Amino acid sequence: MKFKRSERLIDMTHYLAERPHQLVPLTFFSERYGSAKSSISEDLTIVKETFEGRGIGIVQTVPGAAGGVKYIPKVNSNEAKEVIEELCQHMESSDRLLPGGYLFMTDLLGNPLLMKKVGKLLASAFAEKEIDVIMTVATKGIPIANAIAAYLNVPVVIVRRDSRVTEGSTVSINYVSGSSKRIQSMVLSKRSLKEGSKVLVVDDFMKAGGTVNGMKNLLEEFSATLTGIGVLVESENAEERLVDDYVSLLKLSDVNEKNKQISLKEGNYFQSNLTFLS
Repeated sequence: MKFKRSERLIDMTHYLAERPHQLVPLTFFSERYGSAKSSISEDLTIVKETFEGRGIGIVQTVPGAAGGVKYIPKVNSNEAKEVIEELCQHMESSDRLLPGGYLFMTDLLGNPLLMKKVGKLLASAFAEKEIDVIMTVATKGIPIANAIAAYLNVPVVIVRRDSRVTEGSTVSINYVSGSSKRIQSMVLSKRSLKEGSKVLVVDDFMKAGGTVNGMKNLLEEFSATLTGIGVLVESENAEERLVDDYVSLLKLSDVNEKNKQISLKEGNYFQSNLTFLS
């Protein structure tokens, strides 16, 4: 069956968008559409210019016999600012304030459209890193990790507070909570993470960084390598930060329980030596 160019462009765009960071040989598209490689190359040029011009991402061509093309999700700085401003507006609502100064975030973490935006921002931040898997702690970090994983096209492993029969044999460590200084446990199934994996650690909220530091220590038990840390919200007022090399979208600067006021601002996202689409 012969495809029209318009049909090829639509199908090709959908195919690449569904498979980020996956190298697709030109021969695949040539056989799929019954078209010459020269025509496919022209189509890909159109897709590339549109993706980059509209802030969708980069279409990268890899030369050689084993080469092809891959779609790398990226954002431009204006899109990133808009998403972060939207997050701030959602988070600063006074009805999010819980006793003890905690913030209610479950509805935001359960919003698929918002998490998709968060996922793309953090995936864009680590697009140049070599990542095999994303690690987070149950339960609130899971939606963020899954959203990032969809754009990086890698699996997610979930660290738990206690062992479960369905996890099989596990590795357990103790770590010190950064804020309360209490000893807590962290458990990961041995089958979840391959030895030597390159891991992106993700968390929903970071105060002193005890949980993230615990995950770093857990990686050592698997001879795995930490390639990055992504955080949705960090606390500005942490007395002693246990981790210092991370990317955050928001920074919680003040919580006034008496007046029910919550103040947030941009995290360090724009100070993290990121490359944006122009």
